[in-house]
Amino acid sequence: MGTTGDTLAAGNEAMVEAAFRTGDYEAAERTFEELLTQARADGDRALEAAVLDRQAMLMHFRALEDDLGKADSEGEEALFQQALEIRRDLGDPAGTAESLFGVGLVHQVLRQDWDAAMPYYWEALDLADRYGDLLLRSEVHRHVGFYYAASDLQSDKALEHLRISHELRAQLGDPRWIPGGTMALGIAELADGLREQGLAHVREAIAQGEQAGLSHDRIAWMRDFLDKAEAER
Repeated sequence: MGTTGDTLAAGNEAMVEAAFRTGDYEAAERTFEELLTQARADGDRALEAAVLDRQAMLMHFRALEDDLGKADSEGEEALFQQALEIRRDLGDPAGTAESLFGVGLVHQVLRQDWDAAMPYYWEALDLADRYGDLLLRSEVHRHVGFYYAASDLQSDKALEHLRISHELRAQLGDPRWIPGGTMALGIAELADGLREQGLAHVREAIAQGEQAGLSHDRIAWMRDFLDKAEAER
């Protein structure tokens, strides 16, 4: 996509920076709106799908920061589904995996419906492991791990997927994403009775988050979890 690809990457970077550090989504939102107009004017369906997916993810990040009960799950799902339909039609397996994962997020995170989410996650996992980039693979393994930890209660499988997710984030090397992987692993280890190992990972996640300059709210949540975990005997 040339220049539009660079612009899309810049919009995605602005979105991630907002999600993890600044909370200011205006630049990303404006970039995506302009790109969507251009994609439709040019008949560039691949770009259109990519932008729709990123607009949906921007909605998701905002919902995570606000009251999930007030999230526009219908609007978010509609964008992910539009992107998914185009990407399936274009035969884009990596893009299809990304949008499948997005639909899964709507069902799992916004609607608390694991049964509806898992068919999307399973298909996304298969495609992501074959065609996806490091971050997408990490994200899908992360949420499959959450499924085993929270819904299916198979702690060994939960730890397996969360370790894979953590390793992939380390390979990616973006300091904004790494603390979340470390934190998730620590929480799963604590749930599995691996107390000292889990606490060590939670402490490590906090240190990583501080070094990465993550937002006050993200650090505060991790510290609060650590305080409660340390108080339990």
